[in-house]
Amino acid sequence: MSCPSAAAPAAPPQGASARGIAYLLGALALFTLMDATAKFLGTRYHPFEIVWVRFALNFLILLAIFRARVPGLLRSRQPGLQLARTLAQVATVTLFFAAVSRLGLAEVTALFDINPVLISLGAALFLGERLGPRRLAGIGAAFVGALIILRPGVAAFDPVALLALAGAVTYAAGALLTRVLRDEPIGTSLLWSALVGVLASSLALPFVWTPPALADLWLFAALGGLGSLGQLLLLRAFAETEAGALAPFGYFGLIFASLWGALIFGQLPDVATCLGALVIVGAGVYVWARERRAARPAPAPDPFEP
Repeated sequence: MSCPSAAAPAAPPQGASARGIAYLLGALALFTLMDATAKFLGTRYHPFEIVWVRFALNFLILLAIFRARVPGLLRSRQPGLQLARTLAQVATVTLFFAAVSRLGLAEVTALFDINPVLISLGAALFLGERLGPRRLAGIGAAFVGALIILRPGVAAFDPVALLALAGAVTYAAGALLTRVLRDEPIGTSLLWSALVGVLASSLALPFVWTPPALADLWLFAALGGLGSLGQLLLLRAFAETEAGALAPFGYFGLIFASLWGALIFGQLPDVATCLGALVIVGAGVYVWARERRAARPAPAPDPFEP
């Protein structure tokens, strides 16, 4: 659910672009399978316990990777912003797991996919980026898509769906803070995320802890394994291919979520969810295309043209 970005070569060869897209699709398949695992465990364990296991395993894996460098990497130049960013990420994971324990995986993922336009809106409000009429139209369309899925005022409306929408808001907040902290080493941000995640979720652990059954231990281990391998593939994707070229493929996560939901839980998204998801994805791709076009440098004037 958390998608860090990394600088990529300005003009990667075509083969590298294809590999980067393949890495991204692999990462999305693993992340959504991790979400499906969390949904399955959510029928037996409290979401806070699942969140704690997720962050604890992630922290142990990072300790094994960075080893002697851990004390130095934990020194942040902006600890206050790092704390705010990591708390936003903890809230995102908690809200997503809580929502997916009650609702369909595809439905929650579709609502969560409103986060790209929320990031665009937040960048304009808090980072001073330009907010033109076309971007506003894309943001408005994404909210319409969310309303189609939520169906407020009708019998199908489930208030738990608002948790997924709140998770998209906290994800956008974390992404904007990540942008502010882009000069921090990526190892620092990763370690802060895992450590604060463990500490924050530990506060609730004594009140919700249920000893895991032996038959479920491999599922808890899968949470950490799938997330870590997905993170590795994601970093490889951004190392191979420009972030802008990868952005539209991020919505394939919705396809994978629908696949796992159907195969594992026998849940197929209904017509309203499919329609709302199409509106959200369309709005997100439109905003991405407008921002990519705006980011292109203006063509140099022709010195021979009068």
